[in-house]
Amino acid sequence: MWGICRRTMVKVGMAKPCGLTKPSHLVKPVSATRVAGRYLTHQQGLPQLPVPPLQQTCERYIMALEPIVEVDELKYTKELVEDFQKAGGVGERLQRGLEKRACNTENWLSEWWVRLAYLEYRMPVVVHSSPGLVLPHMNFSDKQGQIRFAAKLIAGVLDFKTMIDNETLPVEYLGGKPLCMNQYYEVLSSCRVPGLKRDSVVNHARSSPSPKHIVVVNNSQFFVLDVYNSDGTPLTVDQLSLQLKRICSSSVAKCTEPVGILTTQHRDSWGRAYINLIKDKTNKESVDAIQRSIFTLCLDGAMPAVSEEMYRSSAAVQMLHGGGTQWNSGNRWFDKTLQFIIGEDGTCGANYEHAPAEGPPIVALIDHVVEYTRKPEMVQPPMVPLPSPKKLHFSITPEIKRDIEEAKQNMNKLAQDLDIRVIMFGHFGKNIPKAYKMSPDAFIQMALQLAYYRMYQRCCATYESASLRMFRLGRTDTIRSTSSASAAFVKSFDDPNKQNAEKVDLMEKAVKAHRSYTNMAINGQAIDRHLLGLKMQAVDDKLSIPDLFKDAAYAKALHYQLSTSQVPSKTDCVMCFGPVVPNGYGVCYNPMNNHINFAVSSFNSCEETNAADLAQAVEDALLDMRKLLEQNPRAKL
Repeated sequence: MWGICRRTMVKVGMAKPCGLTKPSHLVKPVSATRVAGRYLTHQQGLPQLPVPPLQQTCERYIMALEPIVEVDELKYTKELVEDFQKAGGVGERLQRGLEKRACNTENWLSEWWVRLAYLEYRMPVVVHSSPGLVLPHMNFSDKQGQIRFAAKLIAGVLDFKTMIDNETLPVEYLGGKPLCMNQYYEVLSSCRVPGLKRDSVVNHARSSPSPKHIVVVNNSQFFVLDVYNSDGTPLTVDQLSLQLKRICSSSVAKCTEPVGILTTQHRDSWGRAYINLIKDKTNKESVDAIQRSIFTLCLDGAMPAVSEEMYRSSAAVQMLHGGGTQWNSGNRWFDKTLQFIIGEDGTCGANYEHAPAEGPPIVALIDHVVEYTRKPEMVQPPMVPLPSPKKLHFSITPEIKRDIEEAKQNMNKLAQDLDIRVIMFGHFGKNIPKAYKMSPDAFIQMALQLAYYRMYQRCCATYESASLRMFRLGRTDTIRSTSSASAAFVKSFDDPNKQNAEKVDLMEKAVKAHRSYTNMAINGQAIDRHLLGLKMQAVDDKLSIPDLFKDAAYAKALHYQLSTSQVPSKTDCVMCFGPVVPNGYGVCYNPMNNHINFAVSSFNSCEETNAADLAQAVEDALLDMRKLLEQNPRAKL
């Protein structure tokens, strides 16, 4: 019943901040004084997520379907919608139930959403759910440089953690309105735990005593590294470097039974293997140490040799899944909310498990950490003796060994299937759309629409994530980038019978339509989560699922062949994720002022899709759109 919903909605995470004001002072020395109660007071002051009017959502649903379904399909769906929303009908009953739920919960959507989009989603988290983040190539190329940078990175995360612990994290704003900061409190010391039909997330950040260690993975072996001294102060960079050297020297050979590879499995397979794994006391203690850790640090060997042009794409592979068993897929614990990944050759980035948080909080943390690593080093106090990091041991039974071998085979198939291209579009960035008084995000989304239309001669359901963080415990809703206005624009663009002035007019209308939908979405008035809520209300009320949700048009609306997200960052990085449908693309982008970083993914097993072709088509579309604006006297700078 929920297969389509889970399969097509999972890539929501990189919630689009659109206008998010990031605090500029995150990298200054953080406050050592705790401001108790500040977080709770802030959260209680946020508004609750509204339930949109039923008729409004029904009307907008029909509008969203117009460019992606056939005329006869749309006619049938209109009849279903009329029946659904008629006075005294099932739609009104479900709407009342949803409004009542909204009155009795902090957020009527969040629990349902996390459960359906993540915890009950049974595909592997690798590629299908967890995003990767590719940072710029760092200035080191050997083990010594890797260890020193890793030590600084750990110190930078602990510096950020101080703001979380002391409740002094600067509040973010969107259009002058404060945002929910809850996700920042969910990413450290948390971990996903596999189940047989549904997973769970454990968060040890508020447990007593709170975790004081991270887990370091090297050559697929796991080590507990205490990162605080006995007096509560964090270890210095020198101390962390020494401890990391100890870890590397005691794990020179690659582990032949990489237990971490189990976390790449289909969730039900991993759930069964997990039960077997933790029957053993030693295994259970080792797994518990990983789950309780503040975060995981993966020290990778050098990447496979590639051309300079393919470097970022190769790095994205390492961040998303590790490249298979011959490379680093076993050097991970993919259930961990936050994993930093540092290669010996200067490759650096992260992978995060999506259930607790969206992209912007992760990026804000990483922006802070990257800037922290660039600060001049302080004079370090004298070294004091430290106990050696503790290696985590696993007892591998024949059954667990079989599970590991199965996971290896499946991971290698997935690694071979995913195609990902990271490009830096260097011709212009946010500066050009802004010069023409257009939203940069809407401009890029229209370029994606044009690129897709040129390749396939049709429009498709397109997902772009919108942040609901203006509301308490807000996660995301869908910006539907495909609209009647975008369809009119892309169909006219290469038509020789259309004048340039008309094409520019259609472009401006398409950009404005996208901006309007974006504003609607971030204010809690989009259609997708409301429709999902009505469907879930029917389940909760033990009613039969309304025909509206069994309609082929509804399935088509949720089959996102373009799953996209803007994740802006101060750091010149880009997030990446896999497609959410077998014949689709995953597209993530970071618009900088003078260039745009893109990550485009597709599956090799699908003959219709090609990541490199779409990346090239997007580049061509952006250049052609700028050229059209430059040639048209109406488009004034």
